[in-house]
Formats: sequence, C-alpha cells, structure tokens
Amino acid sequence: MATGDFHQDDVRELKQRWRDYLTTNKLNTTQQRELIVDHFLRCRDHISIDELLTRVRKRNKRVGYATVYRTLKLLVDCGLALQRQFGDGQARYEVAGEHHDHLICAKCGLILEFEDDEIERLQDKIADRLGGFKVVRHRHELYGLCPKEQGVPGGRCPREALAAG
Repeated sequence: MATGDFHQDDVRELKQRWRDYLTTNKLNTTQQRELIVDHFLRCRDHISIDELLTRVRKRNKRVGYATVYRTLKLLVDCGLALQRQFGDGQARYEVAGEHHDHLICAKCGLILEFEDDEIERLQDKIADRLGGFKVVRHRHELYGLCPKEQGVPGGRCPREALAAG
C-alpha cells in the first residue's frame, strides 16, 4: 500500500496501532494530538511539520509547532510514519506502508513515488555480486528536473497534470 492508496479501513487499522502504542507505552493522548494523528494518517503526500501544522490549525488554532513535532516523533517511533530528507533542508514525513522509491524534482520539489520490479532485482543482483550481500532495506531517491524546470518548450510539471486530472 503506497502512501497515496489509504482507504478508510486502512486509517482505522493505523489508528488502532496508534492506540495500542499509546497504551503499551503508558502515554496519554490529548485532543490536539489526536487531531494531528487524524490529519497525518489521511495525508497522501510527503508533509513537513509546518505544512501539517497549517492543516491542523484550520481545525484548532491553538495547536503548536512543538506538539506537531512531538506527535510526529511518536508516530515514527511506533512505526506509523517515516521521516525523509529530500535535499531541501526540511524533514518530510509519510505514512509508513509498502516499499516504494522516489523521483524528486530538484528545483520545484515535486516528489513522485514509484515501484519497479526490475530495479529491485538489479539491486539484489548488485548486492550479491559485491560480496554476497542480501538487501534488507534501502532508500532509492532519484533527483532530476521536471520538463517545466528543464525549460523544455511547452514542458509541464507533472504536478500540473496531476492537478488537472
């Protein structure tokens, strides 16, 4: 299940894992924390603390930056969130799910997720060839420029195509 594929049942399951984590670790919950978790678990993109704070403050203006930061840290600790760095100096978070890789525009910041069995097989082959390694996890990030940022005549950023579709 890639980040953008969450359905209501998935969110319910993730919320139950969150509640179990809080109970197991004897952590309290607050209305603000639950609001943050609800927004995050329904998030379909790679979100920064500031972006999540902006979304959450539309529902509760009293939520602070530190509360969002601490809640995201707990979500990472319990395995429901992954923290990513995509070269823009800002941590971004995504809901943990099935493995996928990323293609990032180094200029406009667009982040696209992809899966490719051929790349996965090639990585395993290279790891084996270089000493019998078995890949147990990896992060594959490709950085480039979308057609618009390359200056291609008539070139559009895939973000524009996604917004139009």
